[in-house]
Amino acid sequence: MPEQSSEDQYGWLYGNKKESRVAPRAADDLPPPQLPPPGRNKGSSRPPKGPKKRKPIRKVIGIVVVLWIIFLIAVPVWAWGRIAQVDAEPTAARPGNQLGTNYLLVGSDSRRGLTKQQQKDLSTGGDSGGPGRTDTIMIMHVGKGPTLLMSIPRDSLVPIKGYGITKINAAYAYGGPKLLVSTLEQTTGLRIDNYVEVGFGGLVNVVDSVGGVEICPTTNIKDKDSGLDVKKGCQQANGKTALAFSRSRHSYATQDIQRVQSQRQVLGSIANKVKSPSTVLNPFRYQATAAGASGSLQIGKNVSPIDLGRFALNLSSAMSGKGLSCTIPLRDFAVRWDSVRALKMLDFIKNDETGQIGSLCTKDGLPKK
Repeated sequence: MPEQSSEDQYGWLYGNKKESRVAPRAADDLPPPQLPPPGRNKGSSRPPKGPKKRKPIRKVIGIVVVLWIIFLIAVPVWAWGRIAQVDAEPTAARPGNQLGTNYLLVGSDSRRGLTKQQQKDLSTGGDSGGPGRTDTIMIMHVGKGPTLLMSIPRDSLVPIKGYGITKINAAYAYGGPKLLVSTLEQTTGLRIDNYVEVGFGGLVNVVDSVGGVEICPTTNIKDKDSGLDVKKGCQQANGKTALAFSRSRHSYATQDIQRVQSQRQVLGSIANKVKSPSTVLNPFRYQATAAGASGSLQIGKNVSPIDLGRFALNLSSAMSGKGLSCTIPLRDFAVRWDSVRALKMLDFIKNDETGQIGSLCTKDGLPKK
């Protein structure tokens, strides 16, 4: 047998056309692979997943949130229509425009909205038929510095145009909101921008609607004039007790000085309760609070819903640690104003510099010892 040359033997490897060989494939003898049936995923017997369905709970939550926002807006709009408006802007000469905004908050002994039985139960006395008098007089300044809430004792002796020097609360009785605003502007030099008045019934209704407020009398009190009968120490009070506490003065040695402090204490407790989740998140309490406040509220004709909203928010701020809660600087327990200290404090307010008031701000108005 003739011996093959290297070229003949390996020609197929070097591309020799004379002879080529095809390398055998091991897979030629293997069975074809098993493929999955059409329409099915490899290795799975489950049908393909369809598009994800949105969970109904999310839709329900979304609807509830939208309805709740509508409710929160609708209640104040409804309450706004119940608020009485009065002309409180004086026609006489007034101070010029000043920095910041000054609100006058008046708590009158108006019995508007109270039945004769309620007047008896609350120890308010009968309605004289006139504008009444002011148990509470406060000026709130809102500006670039800390919000200031300043009480003016109702027994303060001031000049009232046409009536001589007399107690400041008589201005309201003689000429209503206009004369009271004018008297305060001429006495303090502050321009009153917005007027807000709450009657007896309004205070009682708001306190009851928020489930009561905390009061902290410093002594046992039994006052037949206001109807107050409480023990010393912090306690929850309903509307009737809160009103009596804010009116009582004969049980204190300092009388009117202590009363203005009690009034700010009640006001602060109301502000804290009104903005709390227990009120805002409770639709029944939220609506009742708006109804109680608006039914006995009077505001100046120039006061807008935004002005009133700012008033409510800043009132809460003034009664917190962020603001200042004071009484007009006084010389003595007879509530005679300390002219030197009072003028300094009023100048700071006029110039919107409440952050500079410092030690001039005291709860009772008397100098710090």
